[in-house]
Amino acid sequence: MTQVKSEFMLALNQICAERGIDPRMVIDAIKTAILAALKRDLGLAEEEALVGYEVSVNEETGAITVTKDGKDATPAGFGRIAAQVAKQVIMQRVREAEKDAIIADYSDKIGSLVTGMILRFDGPNVVIDIGRGQAMMPQAEAIPNEFYRLNQRVAVYIKEIRDTYKGKTIIVSRSAPELVKELFAREVPEVGAGSVEIVAIAREAGHRTKIAVKSTEDGIDPVGSCVGQKGVRVQAVINELNGEKIDIVEYSSNLVEYVKAALAPAEGFEVNIDESKRKVTVTVPDDQLSLAIGRGGQNARLAAKLLGFKVDIKGVTEGSVHSVTGEEEFEIDRLGLGSKVRNTLLDLKITTVKELETKLDSLKATIDELDPRAFVETGKAIARFYKKADMAKEEAEKAARFAAEREAENR
Repeated sequence: MTQVKSEFMLALNQICAERGIDPRMVIDAIKTAILAALKRDLGLAEEEALVGYEVSVNEETGAITVTKDGKDATPAGFGRIAAQVAKQVIMQRVREAEKDAIIADYSDKIGSLVTGMILRFDGPNVVIDIGRGQAMMPQAEAIPNEFYRLNQRVAVYIKEIRDTYKGKTIIVSRSAPELVKELFAREVPEVGAGSVEIVAIAREAGHRTKIAVKSTEDGIDPVGSCVGQKGVRVQAVINELNGEKIDIVEYSSNLVEYVKAALAPAEGFEVNIDESKRKVTVTVPDDQLSLAIGRGGQNARLAAKLLGFKVDIKGVTEGSVHSVTGEEEFEIDRLGLGSKVRNTLLDLKITTVKELETKLDSLKATIDELDPRAFVETGKAIARFYKKADMAKEEAEKAARFAAEREAENR
């Protein structure tokens, strides 16, 4: 029999009470860990069973007993090992309890804005200190054309609690449309108070966002409230998003008026609506066609997302129809290119990184006209894209190995 001082049980009960842990769960974990340590001490292979062995812990005195077939079978010097194992198990359970408490706390904060500080980079992901705990911003949740540095403070949107190979993880985002909504709620008192409502948001993170707003109280200008005096409120949001352009339009229950607002800055067009097919057909004066579609089709895409309708845009005399559903996304958006280069590439029907890589040399003159530095930066962006893809593949393989190991342990 190995005696562990009763002070151990007092300390265990105190720690468990402070951390909200069931002492019996800790004691069961100690028993399991001691059996594993005993198996190693006896030189048994991992798959061999400890037939007839049993560990008991006296909950009053803390005495740990190892028996085999009902007889004392504690190896010589096993007391030190038992004490060490007990200490490790308690520390592990405390850490798990603290993490569970943090996860529970942030589960209630899903859908809210928080400001954190970048701690480190985990492959293509960014690990952020958000106060009580740490959160992960996966590559897909980052703004494509943003670069992050250690100790940088960033505003992020708490998106979800996700099961990863590291356990439950707080996932945050800077590319989510909801981030823009929460930033306006912070910067615009009327939005925070509910007297101005953000009805819809369409976003291409890092490039442009359109939001539709309406007033819930008489006498309040929803667009003016969001813009602020001399644009100070919307500029605060733009600054937080590192220069992302933001269009604010007034929502209308009159769908024709709403379509016209959503397609601004184009004007003077006719609108036909088929609500059963959720389709809008817009006939635009020829001199307004490029404005309605936007560079690379961006204005039309954002309008379609804002409306939740398919949008067909055609000129008065031109026969071609530009059709968007609001669901279009392009691989080159993940490169973080400047808007001018990105939109030029989309105009040239280049939407994938592979296409761009293949045609890059032939596009040098075109890109140089937009920005003399852009050609080199585009090449670097392509290299980063492939490097991140390789790192993401490694992370996925690591997660698969971890899951397989956990499954093998539980067999």
